[in-house]
Amino acid sequence: MPGRSHTIISTQRVSPDGVTPGERVVPVEMPIAISFLGLGYAVMMATPADLKDFAVGFALAERLIGGPQDIEQISVEAGDGGMLVNLELVPERHDGLFSRVRHRVGESSCGICGIANLEQALRPLPRLAPPPRVERAVLFSALDTIRDHQPLNRQTGAVHAAALFASDGKLVAVREDVGRHNAFDKLVGHCLREGVDPGAGFVLLTSRCSFELVEKAALAGVSLLVTVSAPTSLAVERAREAGLTLIALARKDEMLLIVDPHQLFA
Repeated sequence: MPGRSHTIISTQRVSPDGVTPGERVVPVEMPIAISFLGLGYAVMMATPADLKDFAVGFALAERLIGGPQDIEQISVEAGDGGMLVNLELVPERHDGLFSRVRHRVGESSCGICGIANLEQALRPLPRLAPPPRVERAVLFSALDTIRDHQPLNRQTGAVHAAALFASDGKLVAVREDVGRHNAFDKLVGHCLREGVDPGAGFVLLTSRCSFELVEKAALAGVSLLVTVSAPTSLAVERAREAGLTLIALARKDEMLLIVDPHQLFA
């Protein structure tokens, strides 16, 4: 989907009364490999539009340039599974670039910082076992339950939560953090330390569904993931690859069944 900012996916609208087919527009997310002088520098997950602007802004934030006068040329081309953006810098900026490449560490929240090429960005995911059977009423009940177990968010209104529920709707554990990835990592870490199988139930996240969250779920053995906000295109693709059942835009009156490899409500 190079150059496209959005795509349309088929969904199933789930309500307490039943399931009906539908469609949803989701933003495109894909790996964008940024290089300078042909040297792979970083792969960022982004929407593949306005990539020259993105690359210039990124270069300024990385302090590789002082302004547009330091850029001789920008090229954008499609790669295998993503987009490639290369910037040619003026000679005066070469030494600074080489020094930065040697000492750079991951500093962004993109989830794959420090990766320099597209091939490393999207590694294969394990194929998941079917999720446990969950009644629709249980999913809607979980939304009410999690609100009562977010003390930090009640105080601040500024953090995400990740919760594990048993298939019958019993709350197993909740973790909060300012970062949606961090909250999920904390939940998975708790399960590992306590010997809890996160795949025996389902996980509910109070965030949008980016590809990293799908990957975290798959690697933890979670085969049913529910998020309160919308997924990206790459999140949907990765869920399909892993055989993960993905429900998004979960609200008290309805939610969207985005990926359903095992016919959860059949």
